[in-house]
Amino acid sequence: MTLQFTAAAKAELAPTGVLRAGINIANFLLVTSKDENTGEPCGVAPDMARALAARLDVPLKLIPFESPGKLADAAGSGIWDVGLLGAEPSRAEQIAFTAAYVEIEASYLVPPGSKLQSMEEVDRPGVRIAISARSAYDLYLSRHLKHATLERIEGIDAAYRHFVNGGLDALAGLKPGLLANAEALKGSRILEGHFTTVQQAMGTPVKYQAGAACLRQFVEEAKASGLVEQLIAKHRVRGLSVAPAARPDAKI
Repeated sequence: MTLQFTAAAKAELAPTGVLRAGINIANFLLVTSKDENTGEPCGVAPDMARALAARLDVPLKLIPFESPGKLADAAGSGIWDVGLLGAEPSRAEQIAFTAAYVEIEASYLVPPGSKLQSMEEVDRPGVRIAISARSAYDLYLSRHLKHATLERIEGIDAAYRHFVNGGLDALAGLKPGLLANAEALKGSRILEGHFTTVQQAMGTPVKYQAGAACLRQFVEEAKASGLVEQLIAKHRVRGLSVAPAARPDAKI
């Protein structure tokens, strides 16, 4: 059955009559380019927002943010109605998330000559890890690392430079980006496996319960109908996987 948005949900998701969608332009897998004429972000995330606006039958306004942290900080401020970013417990205090629509593996890059061989070996005293500040994988590692030290740098490219120039032991990041870093830094390598899978979702301020319920159904429908898979193919993105259907008991 095709999802029907309730009047209450429409009023919450587009209170101004326009769907204002917050987009994290730092995610190079979900925002892959800019429109040559308008300068608007293009990619899987903007197209998910466009599909939602079409279903709501309202115009779309994309609100770009330079980082996921800044996008999350603006929740409830009235700047955006729906945000597209990684679902994390700390963000769920302000944002009612859907289940993920895509997943991205996160891993470590280690420099030439590194003795680190496994994910477990990275979490040891004295190990220094460069990471893009307030990324979803930063939030994950902040909760789970017990011994290694995270050195947070604003921006993915800056984190890579800090890793190289500072002689750090590892760079944490999304695996597709690390593959490009590994090609640039001869002799470096990506450790086998992943320490987490970043769950890219849609969300709305927690006070919008009717909107959140319909948004969750929209994402499940987008996965089941093949829309998400089609968008990944359209933008020729490597490293993105369609997330599985949400479990009834799933929690952020």
